[in-house]
Amino acid sequence: MTSGLLAVIDMQRVFADPASPWAAPRFAEAAAGVRRLLPHFGDRVTFTRFVAPDKPEGAWRAYYEQWPFALQPPDARLWRLTDEFAAGAHHVLDATTFGKWTPELARRATSEGRLVLAGVSTDCCVLSTALAAADAGVEVLVVADACAGADDDSHAKALRVLDLYRPLIRVTTLAELLKDPA
Repeated sequence: MTSGLLAVIDMQRVFADPASPWAAPRFAEAAAGVRRLLPHFGDRVTFTRFVAPDKPEGAWRAYYEQWPFALQPPDARLWRLTDEFAAGAHHVLDATTFGKWTPELARRATSEGRLVLAGVSTDCCVLSTALAAADAGVEVLVVADACAGADDDSHAKALRVLDLYRPLIRVTTLAELLKDPA
């Protein structure tokens, strides 16, 4: 078993569907990485979902003016986890923010001492979650080949930015993490 809590960020239909304006082009590759990680964490997995608020406030109003299609209730099809993850997602955390570092995730990650991140989008929700967790003093590992960005360039840039936060945040690969006995 690999140590820590695995947070699988936003593996939802809205990011998987190629017709979606929010599609992550390499979603399938990220999903393959997540599938490889899951058995190494047992029940220490939290899936997250980005969902729209009932009523956007502050700067979120302008955001949803730009993306009105997304103003749907949390049970809408676009917000569901993809079929391959929905059935096995025993712990799901919803947030109306990019960052998923909520008090609930903080409790789970702090008790494990390490937060391992995978999912989408590297340049948005993964990045936002990693920075907040690192600020809280939690060791964060971002599994580069189990993440996908809005596009390849944004993914690569986000990984470079995340790697600037060493030793609080460490960008790693599936091979490196799965051989790591810590």
